[in-house]
Amino acid sequence: EVQLVESGGGLVQTGGSLGLSCAASGFTFNNYAMTWARQAPGKGLEWVASINPTGGTMYRASVRGRFTISRDNAKNTLYLQLNSLKSEDTAIYYCAKENSRYPAFTSSLVRGQGTQVTVSS
Repeated sequence: EVQLVESGGGLVQTGGSLGLSCAASGFTFNNYAMTWARQAPGKGLEWVASINPTGGTMYRASVRGRFTISRDNAKNTLYLQLNSLKSEDTAIYYCAKENSRYPAFTSSLVRGQGTQVTVSS
């Protein structure tokens, strides 16, 4: 059974930083791309960033240059470093397992329970 457990969320002021982690189990981690997605209050789930098994990355335009996705295949762990946070980054952040080595985010991907990130101004 695929399990994804996010951690590291919290309350931070505008301009601050947070580091999120996602511990993965139940599948061969280094065979799959992984994705971070988020859901802001009253809004739908949106894609944030993806990483393939060999470290190639993709970001949505609004976070590029501020967020960094990475992975440690030896530890079966996905990371998201959030810098220069803005109020519009407030959301529940989810890690999701892609269906192949190639990211193709959809809202139907298996994901964890999420971790709350709140940015106060």
